[in-house]
Amino acid sequence: MMTVNLNRETMLIPVARATRVIRPRKGLVGVNFAELWRYRELFLFLAWRDILVRYKQTALGVVWALLQPFLTMVVFTLVFNRLAGLSTNGAPAAVLMLAGLLPWQFFSNALTGSSNSLVASANMISKVYFPRLIVPGSAVLSGFLDFIISLGLLFVIMMWYHVAFEWRLLLLPVFLLAAFVAAFAAGVWLSALNVEYRDVKYVVPFFTQIGLYACPIGYFSSKVEDKFGATAHFLYCLNPMVGAIDGFKWCVFGRGFEPYWPGFLGSMGLTLAVLVCGLTYFRTTEKRFADVI
Repeated sequence: MMTVNLNRETMLIPVARATRVIRPRKGLVGVNFAELWRYRELFLFLAWRDILVRYKQTALGVVWALLQPFLTMVVFTLVFNRLAGLSTNGAPAAVLMLAGLLPWQFFSNALTGSSNSLVASANMISKVYFPRLIVPGSAVLSGFLDFIISLGLLFVIMMWYHVAFEWRLLLLPVFLLAAFVAAFAAGVWLSALNVEYRDVKYVVPFFTQIGLYACPIGYFSSKVEDKFGATAHFLYCLNPMVGAIDGFKWCVFGRGFEPYWPGFLGSMGLTLAVLVCGLTYFRTTEKRFADVI
């Protein structure tokens, strides 16, 4: 029988272990885009999860994505067109209202979902590392499915009222992108604030309700200039959703419905500034999320 003698030196063999240290990225914004790309599958998974949760155990399912804009269109048509008698510039009132409602509802749903996204994902954030910016981003992305369904409703209503399909409809993604960037810019700010100040979840629905009437859905933004002057009109159009809503109407109806382009460009510049500041604030406070959430 062979005997093997193991002394102390042969038994204690040091093993090198790889250690990964996660440090905050330096820079004005501090966003690691390469890291976000590596986690793209998680980004899409979280967006799909939000969609499934939204329609889980609902009797009508995705039909709600049609009912909400349709019923709101009916109410706005009755209030603004029939009762208030506001001009539609010769356009069918139902199509005009729906064209204004679609970008607003996308923005409203995306802003509400993204502002509460970090708190809703508290269990995951406190247990595992991943780029936290994915969470509000996926909440905004999940709203695209509802928008696509509602866009089909718009096309059906256009055919019902014999509104021609012109080349300008190809520019709808441009104004949808404006609404997406605006929702993401505000959502990044509000989601980070909501981690420390839970009042945000009460403030956001209140302001989205006000915005429904403050944005030119049932009327034209040019009415502001008629009542208060050119300066007030420009300041009003700095609201990014004003340009997005006017842009949707222009894509559907064309001449006579053009957005106020100086105000639209100014709103895009303001939105990008808010986005940069929001990303900077998000990255600055991100290291405390797991401790206070």
